[in-house]
Amino acid sequence: MKEYYTIENDNISELIEKKSKFIASIYQVKSIKEAEEKLVQVKKRYHDARHNCYAYRVVEEENVIERSSDDGEPSGTAGAPMLNILKQSNLCNVLVVVTRYFGGILLGTGGLVRAYSQSTQDVIEKSHIVLKQEGYTLEIEIQYKDFEKLKYFCKKKEINICNVQYLENIIVQIEIKKDQKVLFDSSENLNFNPIKCRLIQEKYI
Repeated sequence: MKEYYTIENDNISELIEKKSKFIASIYQVKSIKEAEEKLVQVKKRYHDARHNCYAYRVVEEENVIERSSDDGEPSGTAGAPMLNILKQSNLCNVLVVVTRYFGGILLGTGGLVRAYSQSTQDVIEKSHIVLKQEGYTLEIEIQYKDFEKLKYFCKKKEINICNVQYLENIIVQIEIKKDQKVLFDSSENLNFNPIKCRLIQEKYI
């Protein structure tokens, strides 16, 4: 997967449909373990609700893991429609839980699909969506006199400086997109003279 979208912050929205209350909660998660732990927390919070339906998509080792649950609603009326919206939006590392407090009026299968889909769509629309692309963390060692040049270079190329260590020389960790790596393959592309430059890890940025 070259790129995907995710959310920057957790969010919540509510929908009332024929006296049933649907509370949609969206969370940024970075692993299946984190998604499952968050699910346990949500179910404890809304332990008195009739249903806690969910869907999530998580990137692990460059594979997208997808899971969903109707949590007692008629099969295919909650989790699957919610998951389908995440897929259509190319959202990953996201968990959506829609909690339903039953209002006493049956919605039917079509009504349930619409309510769970709308709840999911609403909470996504309230969230700040960000693009994640394949990239790297690089570690660069430079002399103190070159630090301002490196900062200017990174600002101009929209490269994030994620860590700085002030030692005998300055050790800087930066996050770059995959297609930016070529900039660091030769010092001729740079406005500073790195002492060392090494790849730390591949990651989505």
